[in-house]
Amino acid sequence: MATRETFRTDRAARTKRIERLNTASVRRVIEPDVEVTGDFGPGQIVPDELLSTARLGLRLTPEQRARLSREEVASMLRLGITLEAVLMAGFAFRLALAPGVTDPRFTYALHEIGEETRHSRLFARAVGQLEPRQHNPIDDRIARRIRGRVLPHLLRRPAFLDTLVLGGEEVPDLLQKLMAEHPETDDYLRRISVYHRQEEARHLAYARTTVAEHYRAAGRSDRLAVRWLAPGAIALFFDMMVQPLVYRTVGLPAFKTWKAVRRDPRRTELRRQACRAVLKALLDSGVFRPGKVPYAWRRVCGVDAAGRPL
Repeated sequence: MATRETFRTDRAARTKRIERLNTASVRRVIEPDVEVTGDFGPGQIVPDELLSTARLGLRLTPEQRARLSREEVASMLRLGITLEAVLMAGFAFRLALAPGVTDPRFTYALHEIGEETRHSRLFARAVGQLEPRQHNPIDDRIARRIRGRVLPHLLRRPAFLDTLVLGGEEVPDLLQKLMAEHPETDDYLRRISVYHRQEEARHLAYARTTVAEHYRAAGRSDRLAVRWLAPGAIALFFDMMVQPLVYRTVGLPAFKTWKAVRRDPRRTELRRQACRAVLKALLDSGVFRPGKVPYAWRRVCGVDAAGRPL
């Protein structure tokens, strides 16, 4: 009985946090077609040290580095559009099954769908301005068929979806933070990064608030997916931010270069840093307990059973 009473008290506190997020979403509605306009400058838009190949010792010409910077950003934005479409589908699925429409969670889901549509419109416009030459492997017929088979299973597992949302927010947030704070980043790219991070901060707060509720009500397959599938999926998402065929646009072997980038110690640490942020949210919310972090999470995050970095 005490456990139930504690859960009800915690839920009431979470509801108040979500009401504050709703208020914040109303106060500042940013329309990117009005407030985040412009175009990328000529040449390289990301500094050398933030390119994925920075530590590989490759001898690239200035023209190759410029092209690679634009292709890498286009790859990130394209994947971001796909992820946000999945997120919106997940929210819409929950809304269609919601028992009532007066819960602040229902209202916030509507806010987040609206914000994600604005992000995607901005990203699509930016990709068009970059004019990437890459072929995107997740856009072919087989990849679309796989997504069509996987997505229905994902949408029916709220705790797993929440965990992937956390990963999908933390990964680009980390990379955009690095770009926004570097003085040599293209100004338009910096403004896109700052705008996106501002709104994603609320989305992260919401996912951290609700993941414990969904995990508590989750079925066995949903919990197993959170414990064993989610960490690998988030790590793969990080690695696919710059997808392999990007490197072919500057004359580099696609998968050989991609594998070298994945194994680069700096990229490995960035991947672990992003995954640790998700793990921390799961620990803070009570999904996992210190000392009992699942092995899959320990391996991906580079932490011990308590969640401490090795």
